[in-house]
Amino acid sequence: MAGYSEPSFLLFSIEHMSAIGVLCLLILLLFISRKRWSVSQKQERLFALTLLIMEVFYHVWMIVTGRWELSDSLPLELCSISLLVAVVLLWTGNKHLYDFIFFAGIGGALQAMATPVLDVGFPHFRYFHFFYTHIGIILTALYFTWMKGYRPTFKGVLKTMLTLNLLLPLIFSVNVLFQGNYMFLREKPYNGSLLDYLGPYPWYIVSLDAVAFIIFVCLWLLFRKWNITDSEFK
Repeated sequence: MAGYSEPSFLLFSIEHMSAIGVLCLLILLLFISRKRWSVSQKQERLFALTLLIMEVFYHVWMIVTGRWELSDSLPLELCSISLLVAVVLLWTGNKHLYDFIFFAGIGGALQAMATPVLDVGFPHFRYFHFFYTHIGIILTALYFTWMKGYRPTFKGVLKTMLTLNLLLPLIFSVNVLFQGNYMFLREKPYNGSLLDYLGPYPWYIVSLDAVAFIIFVCLWLLFRKWNITDSEFK
């Protein structure tokens, strides 16, 4: 449309804080209703489909508007990977996927919610896609924790760290091949993030690995079962 300009996104603006407020409200409602609300497998799969459909629409939008590029549109960001894993977890209930969603999903999505790498704002489709999918990742992890009885373990922390570090060489190779910056392995995001406090390139990558481990351990300590047994470490 002639004269149309996409709305810009401003960090810590009303629309940004509103999205964070919605996340906090949904987490509170999920926690309050954890023992009162029964969710069927059909409803779990329906939610998984909404997440997948939003992601498909996002890629269609990028293709239609000429934004889709191999350098930055492949689902190789941490939250993109977490979203796909969340969809499979909701569809199958596979406990082997839970640890990744709980640790990497919550850790990555919370950081993305706090400092979004987002070039368009409310009421654009991309705004709703970004926050819907990131909130969906967090809610999926908490849903399986509070309502399905899954629990994080220290072994899960180690498995998630191993998985992420095995992914890094692959993603780094894709970055070199397509001149991309997936997982910010070549440079920091332009609009500021936690990485700004972790040193210059490439040392912030090592620092980020340590920060991720600390965050994962904190999540494990916060949500684990408090009857200490050897199984906590298995």
